[in-house]
Formats: sequence, structure tokens, C-alpha cells
Amino acid sequence: MKTQFYDRLSNDLTQLLENGINYDVSIEVGEEDTNIYKVHSIILQSRSPYFKKFFDEITFNDDHVKVLNLPNISVKVFDIIIKYIYGGTFSLEKLGNSVIFDLLIASNELELDELVEYLQTHLINNCASWLRLKFAQIYRTSYQVKILEIIQDFCNNIIVKHPNTIFEYIYGGTFSLEKLGNSVIFDLLIASNELELDELVEYLQTHLINNCASWLRLKFAQIYRTSYQVKNLEIIQDFCNNIIVKHPNTIFESEIFHSLPEDALISILKRDDLQLEEVKIWEYLIQWGKAKSPMLPTNLNEWTSDNFLTLKETLKQCLQHIRYFSISGEDVTEKIYPYLQLLEHQLFLDINAKLITPTKPISSIVLPPRRILNTKLPIRNTPILLSSSIITNEQALEISSWIDKKETPYIENYPYDFELLVRGSRDGFDVKTIYNICDKVFETVIILKVECTGEILGGFNPLEWDNNQNQRKRTEDSFVFSLKTENMENSILSRVKRFDYAIVNYPKYSSLRFGKALCLKGNLKTEKKCCCVHSVRYPKAIRSDEFISPKVVKLSDIASEFLFSVEEYEVFKISPRNDLN
Repeated sequence: MKTQFYDRLSNDLTQLLENGINYDVSIEVGEEDTNIYKVHSIILQSRSPYFKKFFDEITFNDDHVKVLNLPNISVKVFDIIIKYIYGGTFSLEKLGNSVIFDLLIASNELELDELVEYLQTHLINNCASWLRLKFAQIYRTSYQVKILEIIQDFCNNIIVKHPNTIFEYIYGGTFSLEKLGNSVIFDLLIASNELELDELVEYLQTHLINNCASWLRLKFAQIYRTSYQVKNLEIIQDFCNNIIVKHPNTIFESEIFHSLPEDALISILKRDDLQLEEVKIWEYLIQWGKAKSPMLPTNLNEWTSDNFLTLKETLKQCLQHIRYFSISGEDVTEKIYPYLQLLEHQLFLDINAKLITPTKPISSIVLPPRRILNTKLPIRNTPILLSSSIITNEQALEISSWIDKKETPYIENYPYDFELLVRGSRDGFDVKTIYNICDKVFETVIILKVECTGEILGGFNPLEWDNNQNQRKRTEDSFVFSLKTENMENSILSRVKRFDYAIVNYPKYSSLRFGKALCLKGNLKTEKKCCCVHSVRYPKAIRSDEFISPKVVKLSDIASEFLFSVEEYEVFKISPRNDLN
């Protein structure tokens, strides 16, 4: 068996790149924001056919250096590429989707086939929604450059999977939506919008609202955000706004509120039937404005006139839609006066005048008060505030239905809160971290996103985790699962059938298992020791046969091809909602 020292090799070559000793190539990158990289031809030629061909065609200058210009590649992108060439490592964290796509195009141009394949797979597994939003651009680009077959297949699956839909409409003015899933119809809507097929866009929006309303609610955050990221989806926008005015917390308390586009926020503020006290609307508006200007001081007492001017400029299109004369005198004093500099002088005078002499005429426009309903709307139908980077509200509902042993998934009734306890990227990837944080915690769900495949696996444990002793536990209510993703048509649920040893709680071995159906061990990200084994306790396999290990006596006997690591994991505490009375 060979001993490998790749980490040291990678570090040494990366150091060579950084110090530039004995460089013989100078590469100027970028057009406006430029940078010069001093690199080594022998390394670039061995890693890239593009550089090998290029260096064979040019000669050294008087300084015995070959000079190359790459104006069409940005410094940010090339910095990632050159570190990959030297060290074989890179990170996509904190990179926007458009930058990753630019990285893919540049890698393709430089004939870095391994990186090209990885980036295509990453985009499809992690950025599918963005690819759909940019469908026309992505589809066109995938055929303008070479070796983007994976992206081409992804695009073709949107069109070619149901080839007659768009083309029957274009050529014959007819098509059928029968047998098309809701997500496919929504993809078709986005593609039709990109192709400016206005008649089809209007029809598909109406179809989704009339026939797929429950699905739109389940995917609310994604649908709402998309409706304002692309043009001409006014019908979907109105549908979403009708939900928001009845259940304001759906958006005002959501993670996407601070990133809400201005036109989306204005469309909500204009609604007379928004079921929210005016002073609360004011407070949310101030929060949104501050989020758009993160350089503002957190302490209002430290604000200067310029700070208020900055916020006023940010909110200038929104402030006119606040119903100032519907706010009580006490709330004006406590909530409005601290931000007095945001208001026009005449408006401030008129607010004071109305508070002192309600019947006195004023010159400011008085908007009608909101039409607040007397009946309390059922909160339980509003989506939960799910803090997850792996699963959606729809998937949380599906897990909730499994916990309650329902035959069909919940659609609108959200019975449980999912409280995030542990996240790998935040708290650490070692299994010991789970035991430390979740010690003595009952009813938890563990969610894993598998490295490379993008699968979402997990398990529900109704019993408590115990950080103090190794033990195997009996339960009739645990289950493991894999969730529906872009690459997996349906979710798979596997309930425990043999109740002894259903949960294996081994903190001293840094091991956590659901029988042998889902086994977690060591560092979930770096050690590649997780596995799924054919199990009599959970007889239904949650992965395809190629990823499931045959039965083994000891887990240490499992072949390496059945082991996996995770890209991310999360643990949630499941609790009944307090608002279901």
C-alpha cells in the first residue's frame, strides 16, 4: 500500500506560487482591475493543455520570461484557478452564483477538465434555481463553448424532457400540461418568460394559481423571490401579495425580508388590507432600510445628519406609503420622533397638528387607514420560520407528516417548529459536537447533505441523545429518509421495523447510528466514514443500490466505495407549535 502525502505537496506548491521564486511566466489578468501573476511554465504545462500549447508557440523575452495576457478573465476568477493549478484546492464559499459560472467558463477556456466537471455538477446540485432564472443565458452559453455537456443536459431536461410543450406552442399554438409536475410547469414559465412568449407566460401563471395553489404556498419564499427577480410575472406577484397581506409574518419575519427588492416592498405597503398595525409597518421599514445601508451605526445616538440623509435616500420611494395619521400619539413619540429627520418638514407639522387638533385641515395627503379584520386569522397556516441551508418548508412539512405517521404529507398545516441546534459549518463537523450540544435533548431530526451527490439524507430520533455513556436504544417511532431533490424524483421513508437497537448512541466512539441504515462517525466532512448498510431494522434502503453497502458484521469491513462525507449537516429540535390553539 502506497503512503500518500498530498497535503504537504499541495502546501509546498502553493508556497511556490506565492513567493514566485524562479518564475519564468508573467500573466496579466483582467481588463480594468488587473493583476500580474509570476508563475512557472513547467507547472502550468503539466496541468493544462491550453498552457502547454500556448507556451510552445511563444518565446522568452530578454528577461527569459514568457508574457501572456488574459483580459477576458477577472482577477477574482483567475486567483481561484491558479491556486487550483498549483495546490489542487479551492473554495466556493462566499462566491456568488454568477462568479462560479464565470469560473466555469474560464476553466473551460483553460482546458481544466476536472474543474469544469466539478463546477458543472456543483451548479446543478446547489444552484439549480439560479440556473433556471438565467435559463436563456445559460442555455445559449452552454452551446457557445465546448465541453459543458452536464449543463447542456440540465437545460435540455427542462425543454427536452417535455419537448412538445414549448415547440408545439411556438409552431402550432397548442400544448398540454398533462402529466407535468408543478416544478416542471414553473420551470416552463421561467423559460417562456425568458423567450418573451407573453401569451404563454400569462396562461402558465393563471394555471399555477388555479390548479397548483398549495404547491405555490409550500414553495412560497422561492416563488415570491423569483417573481420579482424576473419580469412580467405580475399574476404570481399578486397571488403572493394576497397571502402576505393576510399573513404578514410570512415575509416580514422571514430570512429574505431584508433582501426584498424595493418594488416588492412597495407593492405590499400600498395594500389597504395589509393586516398589520401601522407602527409595526414603520418599524419593519426602518429595519429594511438599515439592512440596505449596513455602514450605518447600530446605536441611534451616534447618528449624524448624514446618516439620517442616507437612510432617507434609501427609503424615499417607500416613506410616502406609510399611513402616518393612523399611528397613535404615543407611538409617534416613541417610534417616529427618533427618526424625525426622515420626514419632510410639512409632514411633521401636520402629524403634530392632527394629534393636537384632529379636526384641523392640513396640507399633507392623508392615506386611508388599513382595513384590519376583526377575526383572527389562523397562524398555523403560515409557513414556519425555518433556519436551514439544506431543506425547504415543503420538506419540513413532509418530515412533520412522517413524525405524525400521516399517509399523505401536510400541505398547509404546520404542526411543528424546527429549532436549529447544530450546523456543521457553524459549530463543527465532528459527531462529538452533536452529542455535546444535543445532550439530553429529545425528538431531534438530523439532516445531511452528501458531498458530491447532493443527496439529502436524515433520521428522526424521538429519544434523547446521551453524551455520557454508550448505549443502544429501543424505539418504535424512529425513521430514516432521503428527501426529494433535483436529482431524485421522490422522497424515501424507512421506518424502524425491529425496535431493539434502533438508535445506537456511542459518544465515546464519536459514532451515531440509526441501526446500520444510516451511520455517522468521526468528522463528517473530512474523514469520509459515513455509510448506509442494508438493514433489517430499517428494511427500506434510502439510497440507490450502488451506494448501499451489503450487510457486514463490523462497520470497519465496509468497502471504501460505500463511504461518504457530508457537505453540510443540521440538527433540529422538533416541538409542537404554540399557536395551534
